[in-house]
Amino acid sequence: MNEIPNENFPETKDSKPKAELYKKYPFLRVFIYEFSTILHYLIGGLALIIGYTFLMLGYLIGLIYIIFAFLQMYILMPLTVCPNCVYYRMEDSRCVSGLNKISRKLAKEGNPEDFPNRAEGIFCYNNIYMVVLFFPIVASIPALIFNFSIYLLITFLIVLGLLIFRFFVIFPKIACLHCNAKFTCPIGEKIGVRDK
Repeated sequence: MNEIPNENFPETKDSKPKAELYKKYPFLRVFIYEFSTILHYLIGGLALIIGYTFLMLGYLIGLIYIIFAFLQMYILMPLTVCPNCVYYRMEDSRCVSGLNKISRKLAKEGNPEDFPNRAEGIFCYNNIYMVVLFFPIVASIPALIFNFSIYLLITFLIVLGLLIFRFFVIFPKIACLHCNAKFTCPIGEKIGVRDK
């Protein structure tokens, strides 16, 4: 059974979440989350490469973006965010990204009270994560104006579609709704899944 009670928030008639909380996210949900994330980073980088070839900087900008995107997701998050998450401490658990398993190998257990700090300060992890998601979209707009091509337009639309999919499907329906960390996670509060 994947549903477990949340220790920090006792279930009451008014606060009991209606959605099942996953101790171990089903493989398909993890796959959708990871596949869309990796696709976003790779196609976002490709859009930058295509868009800025006219300045002879396309490969440099695109590769820097891809490297930074993967580092922030697969190194920075397991080192700074995951150790404070409830999934780090749950036996035989798997969060929607699966990064709690990597975090256990890379970092020492953190303080659960520090988990909401992922959204505190201008250089907090949440802001870095959002910059990585939005950067190829925003940076592609000038490239579309000065160096329009059908390939650039297609990559731009794919990355935009992946961003929309993340905000309207992945976060509210696939990931955050069923997350045991939603009661302390700032994202869970922002998208309103705590009471669902």
